[in-house]
Amino acid sequence: MDELSVRIVQYFPVLLQGVKATLIVTAGSLLLSTVLGMIWALMRSSGVRWLAWFSESAVNIIRGIPIIVILFYVYFVFPDIGIDVNAIQASILGLGVAYSAYQSENFRAGIEAIDHGQVEASQSMGMTWTTMMRRVILPQAVRITLPPYGNTMIMMLKDSSQASTITVAELAMQGKLLATSNFDNITVFTMVAVMYLVMCMPLIFLVKYLEKRTKPA
Repeated sequence: MDELSVRIVQYFPVLLQGVKATLIVTAGSLLLSTVLGMIWALMRSSGVRWLAWFSESAVNIIRGIPIIVILFYVYFVFPDIGIDVNAIQASILGLGVAYSAYQSENFRAGIEAIDHGQVEASQSMGMTWTTMMRRVILPQAVRITLPPYGNTMIMMLKDSSQASTITVAELAMQGKLLATSNFDNITVFTMVAVMYLVMCMPLIFLVKYLEKRTKPA
């Protein structure tokens, strides 16, 4: 086995631990951002003026603050006000809140893309707003928003690297530590780049598949 192969075998288990943390942060923040984003979108589309105003204001505020600042706020400020969170929890919460604003815009665009005639037809049948959303609007809106939702997953996976700023030993952090301790930047960061690409490629193919499936005939 040559020297390069030896180094790759040596580094791989350590970087794999970083991959595990990356996937945990990505999955948790994706779930949180999806739930929050849907809430923001439904509030915006509710027709209740103060709910729409609150949702729009919250989304604009979140979008106006860098993700790294949100992460710092959750990790460093929350403990000062009595809310204890570890680094993984802070990463999931920070990224989830940050991306909920973008998820909200995806969902809102999907809801507003539904023909207004369907809304009028649902109302004429005596459906409440909640029933109309659940049975008529959301099933169609979800189909429309699948491609941008897939793109959001890819961006979130890559942005999970920002969790390293609050000591989460995800893939980027593990790579930095390995490169620093072994003075082997080329091998380590090439491996890190390949691992990110391997994680992203299934999502990229999924997005392409969804775009084809949802494209109008």
